[in-house]
Amino acid sequence: MQDFLFYLSLGWEHIISLDALDHQLFVLVLVVVFSMKDWKKILWLITAFTIGHSITLALSVLDLVKVPGQWVEFLIPLTIFITAADNILMKNRQQNLMKMNHYLAMIFGLIHGMGFANTARMTMASEQDLFLPLLGFNIGLELGQILVVALILALQWLILAIFKANRKDWILFVSAGVFALSLQMTLERLPF
Repeated sequence: MQDFLFYLSLGWEHIISLDALDHQLFVLVLVVVFSMKDWKKILWLITAFTIGHSITLALSVLDLVKVPGQWVEFLIPLTIFITAADNILMKNRQQNLMKMNHYLAMIFGLIHGMGFANTARMTMASEQDLFLPLLGFNIGLELGQILVVALILALQWLILAIFKANRKDWILFVSAGVFALSLQMTLERLPF
């Protein structure tokens, strides 16, 4: 149980810590197109991200997939950049955008999973059974994502309901900000 709690805490920190800005930005641009009434869709969305993340994390820890670290560090902000750009380009097609973000969450979750692989490989290397560590990590990650999503939705509700901001303008504002940040992160991490 102590090992499980250790990995649960590791998963939680992976999304909540100040070093997790890339993951937080990705969750932000995925979720900004939804509202609180879409909570079931959002739950599936973050679960799709966790599933993609888990697959490559497990494959990386088992040394079945190896991608050079500099490429992973470049690809992660690139996924955020693409998702933000998608939000901007599809801002007038809300339903299509919501569907697209589900696919992006799963596909780009595969890339994000590789970002933690080196640390996980060193931490879990002595484990005979990877099931418990990966389960604990993924539950911690999912719980952390739920908190991040709840904070995003609360802030979004405040801005849209209390301050009467236009929903499309809010999505464009957030996506443009994340677009700029992720472009800078991508350019800073060019692997060539």
